Amino acid sequence: MAKPVYVGLDLGASRTKVVVLDSRATLLGHAVKKSGVDFAAAAAACLEDALRMADAGADDVAGAVATGYGRNNVAFITSRTRTEISCHARGCHHSFPEAITIIDIGGQDNKIIKLDAAGRRDSFKMNRKCAAGTGAFLEEMSARLDIPLEQMNEMARQATETIRLGSYCTVFSATEVLENIRRGKPVADIIKGIFYSMIKRVLEMDSLTEKVVLCGGVVAHNPYLVEMTEELIDRPVLLPNHPQLTGAIGASLFALEEADRCL
Repeated sequence: MAKPVYVGLDLGASRTKVVVLDSRATLLGHAVKKSGVDFAAAAAACLEDALRMADAGADDVAGAVATGYGRNNVAFITSRTRTEISCHARGCHHSFPEAITIIDIGGQDNKIIKLDAAGRRDSFKMNRKCAAGTGAFLEEMSARLDIPLEQMNEMARQATETIRLGSYCTVFSATEVLENIRRGKPVADIIKGIFYSMIKRVLEMDSLTEKVVLCGGVVAHNPYLVEMTEELIDRPVLLPNHPQLTGAIGASLFALEEADRCL
């Protein structure tokens, strides 16, 4: 093996993420694709792209760990798995080795994970019963407004006021959005209200410690959510270099650590 590399795969319900690290935990390659209906195919395509970016081949993989909703669908590369909670915790603490509260806003669920200074988990909470506050909520609102998802962030920035949505339920919020459109409210103000509703829903899941880290694909593609969070909690928020990849990075770090223990 000329150049051993370590792979982390995060197979989420919405997106599949793969990262490749070297033996010094340096990020060499990464890829993100829609998970679709075939987790194994999405993971294989991501792995191929990430290894190509890393200038490595399948024979160079010295360890791999999978996490996420579809983590048991990647037997072609690894049978070792870890929970999403442990991988997001490991990935974020690698970037910020101190006591932190992690807020992960994903496509289908949200997580709040509290770690002590050593990276040990103190507590965690997840929101699985309702799409409100998740990427799915934002996608639904995008469809209702007939605004491309990739334009929502900049439109929210252009708002002159925030249209407050009284309901956190996706269905009822959609009705409120349509009612505000009927009243002639500016679309940018409505979108800012949608962003505000998302953040409020997440922050009400649990209390926060002093240092807060935001991660997840929704955060990566909508940085205005970070600014809104800072305003609501009245302090700066920490952001990893690759917010969408923290789970996959955590998985790859576990792969590297397991390989080191076997030496």
